[in-house]
Amino acid sequence: MRDILSDLDPAEGETRDPVRSAQANMRRPLPKRFYKTVETGEREGAHCVLLDGRAVKTPGKNTLSLATPEAAALIAAEFEGQGEEIDPAAMPCYRLANTAADGVSTDMQAVLEDVLRYCGTDLLFYRAEGPDGLIENQRRHWDPVVDWAETLTGARFHLAEGVIHVTQPRETVAAIGVHLKTVDDPLVLAAIHSMTTLTGSALLALAVWKGELNAADAWDAAHVDEDWNIAQWGEDAEAKDRRIRRRAEMDAADRLIKALEK
Repeated sequence: MRDILSDLDPAEGETRDPVRSAQANMRRPLPKRFYKTVETGEREGAHCVLLDGRAVKTPGKNTLSLATPEAAALIAAEFEGQGEEIDPAAMPCYRLANTAADGVSTDMQAVLEDVLRYCGTDLLFYRAEGPDGLIENQRRHWDPVVDWAETLTGARFHLAEGVIHVTQPRETVAAIGVHLKTVDDPLVLAAIHSMTTLTGSALLALAVWKGELNAADAWDAAHVDEDWNIAQWGEDAEAKDRRIRRRAEMDAADRLIKALEK
């Protein structure tokens, strides 16, 4: 069972990009479903997913342990939803939990610092110079989040027009770090990091984590520019499929945060 489950994730050190994973899965046969029953249970004080009574292991050969029964239930539902084959693309919660267990948990500080690096070039800081409709859309979606983050942290952010780099004060980035350092569950931090990379915005991820913004509104805010271009020129089919896959990753991160912080 362990070898088959290990095949569902990239090897240690590989990039866990949802698009590359999906493309790789198209090139190789999917593993057959090898279990009949899916349950959740407790092992050594943690909640686990049980396949035919045996705890699911991560690719790193660790027992996949979750802090709450709700989080375990999310992953169990993904295993239960598999057909005759196991499709990793349909298991975003499971894949994110593996990343947290085998990677994030070994160096949470490095992951936190990676999130903070996004604060220096956050999507919400870079505003269009035109047209007026796009400028207004950015203001409507982004200004409330920036204002909320400034109130939360007591800091001020520097905004810029166009693509010219603007440096955020070190104290401003550190103020966000104060909040992120309160995260003690690697899976919660992995989910925040996932939302940050998917949206290009640490502020949007922070707002979803803190309950200021729901995941759907954060996703829309992250795609203001893209949606404007689609309205003008139409949408490419391949880009549409990629966006659907990435949205599934975003929703999985949001569901796990909610399940873990009940």
